[in-house]
Amino acid sequence: MSSKGPGLFSEIGKKAKDLLVKDYGTEQKVTLTSYSDAGIALNSTVVKKGGLFSGDVVSQYKHMNAAVDVKVNTESEVYTTFTIIDILPSAKAIASIKLPDYKSGKLEVQYLHEHTSFTSAVTLNQSPAIDFSATIGTPSIAFGAEGSYSTASANFLKYNAGVSLTKPDSTASVILADKGDLLRVSYLRDLNWLNGGTAVGEVTRRFSTNENTLTVGCSYVVDSNTTVKTKLNNNGNLGALLQHRVTPKAFLTVSGAFETLALEKEPKFGLALNLKP
Repeated sequence: MSSKGPGLFSEIGKKAKDLLVKDYGTEQKVTLTSYSDAGIALNSTVVKKGGLFSGDVVSQYKHMNAAVDVKVNTESEVYTTFTIIDILPSAKAIASIKLPDYKSGKLEVQYLHEHTSFTSAVTLNQSPAIDFSATIGTPSIAFGAEGSYSTASANFLKYNAGVSLTKPDSTASVILADKGDLLRVSYLRDLNWLNGGTAVGEVTRRFSTNENTLTVGCSYVVDSNTTVKTKLNNNGNLGALLQHRVTPKAFLTVSGAFETLALEKEPKFGLALNLKP
């Protein structure tokens, strides 16, 4: 599929959100990835959160323009996703289902072109929900909206809108979400003096509660194998993360969360190990 154009609506503000959210966690997690000669990738994850253990195994097989993903977890749930790329020029089809809940089946079509993108998804049951999104623009500026409509209640479950501006070294986005109740403004900039790191600022406004939240964060590339990330909001919530490449295919991630305005509370720590033999 073409990589040109404005991209999907879900990509608006994604880089800023990833810097503030991705890889942060307070659980202990080990992930092992392996590949077979037949082209099958296996990804096994075990997570300990509190005193409970959970895990899943994901297998993926790719052949030409098709891919099949199967995920089995400790709750005896099976997620299956079947993807076909370029069923039509610039179009992708994705079919998914979670068992034993056979009513969870969903069919999605994505279309990406030079100046527009469109997605449509429908649940495969008697009263389907219809999800859709559309984006117009260029790789530099994009306007988009998304929504979800329930045929059972004849109501919109959600509708969001957003705009993004992208330059070689910075990205800005404005998103109006939660049916117009939440405004999120973010700005991300690459900083050469952080050795290839990035800084981000995000402001959210919840109109129903008159609540404002300011969050700032940054990443710093210590060396070719080590990256440090940190974030802080106006409520005193501080997060820090260190990710180190132990071997060419193994990553160790250590993260922590602290409440600087409530020092009597104990900090929370997470540990993740990702191995790819």
